[in-house]
Amino acid sequence: MFGLMMDTPLTLAPLLERAARLFPKKEIASRYGSSVFRYTIRDFHARVHRLAHVVASLGIREGDRVGTLCWNSHRHLELYWAVPCLGAVLHPLNLRLADDQLAYIINHAGDRVIFADASLMPVLERLKGQIPCVERIIVLPDETYEGPELDYEAALAAAPDTRYSWPEIDERAAFGTCYTSGTTGNPKAVWYTHRGMYLHTMMLAQQDTFGICERDVIFQMVPMFHANGWGFPYAAVAMGSKLVLSGRSLQPAGIGSAIEQERVTFTFGVPTLWMQLLAYLDQHPTDISSLRCVLAAGSATPRALVEQYGEKYGLEFRLGWGMSETSPMATVMRFKSHMDDLPAKEKYDFRARHGLPAPGVELRILGDDGAEVPWDGATMGELQVRGPWITSGYYDDPRPAEQAAPESFQDGWFRTGDVATVDAEGYIQIMDRTKDLVKSGGEWISSVDLENAIMAHPKVMEAAVIAVPHPKWQERPLACVVPRPGETVTKEEILEHLSGRVAKWWLPDDVVVIDAVPKTSVGKFNKRALRARFSGT
Repeated sequence: MFGLMMDTPLTLAPLLERAARLFPKKEIASRYGSSVFRYTIRDFHARVHRLAHVVASLGIREGDRVGTLCWNSHRHLELYWAVPCLGAVLHPLNLRLADDQLAYIINHAGDRVIFADASLMPVLERLKGQIPCVERIIVLPDETYEGPELDYEAALAAAPDTRYSWPEIDERAAFGTCYTSGTTGNPKAVWYTHRGMYLHTMMLAQQDTFGICERDVIFQMVPMFHANGWGFPYAAVAMGSKLVLSGRSLQPAGIGSAIEQERVTFTFGVPTLWMQLLAYLDQHPTDISSLRCVLAAGSATPRALVEQYGEKYGLEFRLGWGMSETSPMATVMRFKSHMDDLPAKEKYDFRARHGLPAPGVELRILGDDGAEVPWDGATMGELQVRGPWITSGYYDDPRPAEQAAPESFQDGWFRTGDVATVDAEGYIQIMDRTKDLVKSGGEWISSVDLENAIMAHPKVMEAAVIAVPHPKWQERPLACVVPRPGETVTKEEILEHLSGRVAKWWLPDDVVVIDAVPKTSVGKFNKRALRARFSGT
């Protein structure tokens, strides 16, 4: 028997209209180097409607794909809302991809129109002749541009100054797509639904996740081309928060000044950003006291980093875990009430975990035998998840379903490829990617645990551990270490530091000092590049 609740579709347009009606005076600040463009949600809302008229005039209809090659800006935010609300599919393009991969995802998605910042037009000009699906390019004039393409601001100025009539969209319709940043093969397309992002937005606003609310000042550091900007461009507008957009610069000085000047209350980023900011703050005192908490996700966050921010600045880190396939946030570290009186050391041990599944996400961890592992905080297995904002498949996967499914999906669950443990309280800890575990003499060594232990050394800024072949033990760990600015560190110092902190047979066979750990396009450690450099794999 069905209930008698209204069957109102969970789509993005009502969230936009609610924000304009309830929070018209709230500010959106878009940073351009040393200058800042500011306007209100009322102005933003009017421009989104004008932009919808522009996009529709280009012949874009429901289901058509619209690409964006843009930095974090108010114009990119306008595209984030206008394109999905009129029923088209937003495709933020990863501007750090190699040309061949960028051309691949444009063609694979079938982008008919691309909106691009003027400073990024050289990227598209290099792709001319390789992206036949693209019919029009519209330039966002973030700097002087002379060319034949339609100017974004001129198009908006010429558009009708009337509200666009949003179509009735099925909540299961796609609102956007992002491509995985895999290091092997071509990227895969995840197609997100309106329903999924609506529910993901509600989840981000819950007190036991991040509590995004009208009182917040949210700093969008994560590139908006990366996994929906982690969902916060939607949550900030929907909840009426002030939103600060980072522009094209993510240097520590710019991050620090934005937090201080805008009185940011919440922001988020990959651990490498937080490492760099901590080193900067040590040398350049900056007021970051407005922050109520921050999110670190995207790769393993060293426990020492969490503790240093807590001890020096009283700043709460909430670790999270997610992927492009999970929209992306799937777990969040929050203490249960009975943990409030835990000793400080135990609290930091917990803060370095990836937390509980967010409301709406189910998880399980399966061992090699296919059975769920015990919740003992020690037994490792593959993390699998399901929920309304978890992908059920990849768009236009060229492989037959019977070949694709076992690799990424099992019995309706998404196989993440992450190795994790879960404790009796339900807190998970990501131990490694399956491809990054070191198998030595038949036993597994977690590269993440080793990296965390090494980065607790006061002279170390970054550390990445990879497996290298060994004639007797099959594989052994190699530690690649980046010293803090002005410091030097030796192999002997690292091994002495690790002694007693990890099992003796975990100790790296060698420690090499490097200038920087190579990063992927979204700021994660690129261990594939390190393996190619040091082990020939």
